[in-house]
Amino acid sequence: MGRSTRLLALLQVMRRRRQPVTAATLAQELEVSERTIYRDLSALAAQGAPIQGETGIGYVLRPGFFLPPLMLTEDETEAVLLGLWYVDQRGDDILNKAAENARAKINSVLSEHMQAVAAAPITIPGPDRKQFPENKVSLGLLRSAIRMRNRLSIEYVDQAGQHSRRVVWPVQIGFMDDARVLACWCELRDAFRFFRTDRILVAELGEPYPARRADLVRNFQASMRERVSSAPSVTTGGKDRQS
Repeated sequence: MGRSTRLLALLQVMRRRRQPVTAATLAQELEVSERTIYRDLSALAAQGAPIQGETGIGYVLRPGFFLPPLMLTEDETEAVLLGLWYVDQRGDDILNKAAENARAKINSVLSEHMQAVAAAPITIPGPDRKQFPENKVSLGLLRSAIRMRNRLSIEYVDQAGQHSRRVVWPVQIGFMDDARVLACWCELRDAFRFFRTDRILVAELGEPYPARRADLVRNFQASMRERVSSAPSVTTGGKDRQS
């Protein structure tokens, strides 16, 4: 591995970590000596990379450092483009346009060889599943509530046709094969719940909820892991998870 390639690889390795990482760990991952890592860290810092840390404790790349995608391997190119194709199949108009723009930006920085790889990919997504039920509430409103940390007052109709009103703290929008779902904290149930977006009849923005969104997402993910670990191995029958 050449020095310039190694420096970029070192930045990428550090970029993936939020906690300090030791030179020994970096050396093991990049398959070089610790002395080489120390030299490379010094060189990157001298060139302006915001690296903090010290020997024996670890090093971290401060947030906000932008590293343009100058070098993508064939596998990385495959992974990124496969993800964008999935967005084409399952995303809404906003995400489809964003995927198109992202694909154009990525292609503009790929080498001629990598452009050929992107034009004839090894991996492709499955059958197109764009026939989603129509939403009565725009996904743009749901996205806005998630980003602004606003409560949502919703009217919902379940699979049995029963109506209910809820006040929820929206967390994420899930793009499934056959439907889209809003994952949120439900004040009525005092727990995380899923609501199919096509069954949300009305949604009104409310006051901000009293929590950090990062904490809410972390708790939601922990709740999902707990559900998966405790759930019996059976095939679901497509029933709503709203209750």
